[in-house]
Amino acid sequence: MLNMNRSAFLGPILILLGIFMFLKGENTFSTGTIFEYFWPTLFVIPVGIFFHWMYFFILQRKGVGMLVPGGIILTAGVVCQLSALFDIWHLTWPGFMLAVAVGLFELYWFGGRNKWLLIPINILTVMSLLFFAIFSIGTLFGTLFHNQSIIAIVLIIAGGLMMIMRNRQKSY
Repeated sequence: MLNMNRSAFLGPILILLGIFMFLKGENTFSTGTIFEYFWPTLFVIPVGIFFHWMYFFILQRKGVGMLVPGGIILTAGVVCQLSALFDIWHLTWPGFMLAVAVGLFELYWFGGRNKWLLIPINILTVMSLLFFAIFSIGTLFGTLFHNQSIIAIVLIIAGGLMMIMRNRQKSY
């Protein structure tokens, strides 16, 4: 039983590590690289899983409060892992607000379904998704229009056209 649990846990980790090594190339891979890119998987995500394990298996679903820090830490760990792997910290920071919403949602779902919990859950989720959208669109436009002179020319042309159209409307 212990060997089966160990292989079920280590198997996917070894596969992901192999894919990472293949994509990064053999020259840049070292022990420090593992900690640089996988610190959330090594240190943060297991703590979140531990809280969930405590609730579901040890406390027999009696300590629902374990799910709040569990959901927050697990979600924050996933956000940090994605950010560390793809260097997208500037895009994923709203995930930390979403982490709090996930923790509270687990309390709502597995707890007494207190409807008042839905207010902060919805506020945090909407704010997080809004910031994800704003910063993703901003980054997309930033990469498309990375040359500021192009934006300046477009603004000058648009302003000129607005002035010409205004003058034409006044003369009629």
